[in-house]
Amino acid sequence: MKLIFKIAKSLLLARLKQTTVAAIGVTFSITMFIALLGFMTGLNDLLDGLILNRTAHVRLFKEIKPSENQPIDISKKYLASYNFVSSVKSGSNRKEIFNSGPIINAIKKDNRVLGVGPKIIAPVFFNDGAIEINGSINGIDVDVESKLFFFDDYITSGKSASLKNVSNSIILGKGLADKLLANIGDVVVVTTAQGERFSLKVVGYFQSGIMELDKVQSYASIATTQKLLGKSNNYITDIQIKLKNIERAPAVAKEYANIFQVDAEDIQTANAQFETGSNVRNIISYAVGITLLVVAGFGIYNILNMMIFEKMDSIAILKATGFSGKDVKQIFTVIALSIGIVGGLFGLLFGFFLSLGIDQIPFKTASLPTVKTYPINYSAVFYIIGGIFSLITTYLAGYFPAKKASKIDPVEIIRGK
Repeated sequence: MKLIFKIAKSLLLARLKQTTVAAIGVTFSITMFIALLGFMTGLNDLLDGLILNRTAHVRLFKEIKPSENQPIDISKKYLASYNFVSSVKSGSNRKEIFNSGPIINAIKKDNRVLGVGPKIIAPVFFNDGAIEINGSINGIDVDVESKLFFFDDYITSGKSASLKNVSNSIILGKGLADKLLANIGDVVVVTTAQGERFSLKVVGYFQSGIMELDKVQSYASIATTQKLLGKSNNYITDIQIKLKNIERAPAVAKEYANIFQVDAEDIQTANAQFETGSNVRNIISYAVGITLLVVAGFGIYNILNMMIFEKMDSIAILKATGFSGKDVKQIFTVIALSIGIVGGLFGLLFGFFLSLGIDQIPFKTASLPTVKTYPINYSAVFYIIGGIFSLITTYLAGYFPAKKASKIDPVEIIRGK
């Protein structure tokens, strides 16, 4: 093997320019593979994070809907009949979750749960003079919201802690604040669905990156929202749950719906379109990256084919002096793998530095004020995949020329000369 490596080195150095071109091809492919995947997945994480970071893995709520069991269905007199009921109206279902405190305590004891927080969704009208602007106030537990749903990351002005420290305060969506021309410290007037008016002090701006949401949404503490609606301190309309494993969300949602007799929605169902978009973008990124590696492999294949054609004499002499076809195959396989290893290592290094460069490029947009530069994902998985594929493609590119070289008949070559 020592001699085989020495011969392979001599053949590589004899055609140094061609060897360098092949290694550069591998380097370029790996570099673009790493940079492309890092950028695309970083962008996916950013786009998905706009929704998924702010969405509970499982949401428990009470949906207003007609009763499934109408009185006529329960009557023994018409039990064996086909009953047709028209113009069925929603029942007197309550929006709030009954017994929310014990439910939250029970969920906290579940080992699958990372955290749980209460929430109140209150539809209101924001009064701008004689004009009423449709909107909603989300009553939240500020500490839980910041810990589980990254609430602080989306506040562009003010602090989330002001909601619990300042009485009757509100954080407005930036689009809504622009509509109302409301500055921090101003007082806005809201009207509830029951016709009650309430004054709230603006203590901050919230910007999710989705303009349509920022034009209607605002946030207040749970206590302020309960006071606004004239409800008791146990009034809760939603329970938000974050799981340790997001893949369990559909099963957990069904389980909790049965146990607590509430409606439940999992994150996969609520945001299926975002997951689909991310998967498609990832597939495109991997396809382009692998195509680059395959193209580099064809370049190595052509160079090794040319090398075999030019080194027929050397191969004939090797076989005439006792080297077997297997030995010759190993020599050219070592040549191919050497090109792959050297080109792959430089490709991984340059790919990392190119990713760092992209990460420093300013990226400023009004809809995402917290994002300053282009997003990059530095996952080690990309580097492992790039290194493995560089070895696989170069090995396959060298295997067929090496197999061809191992079958050369030295007698015919020497006789031809």
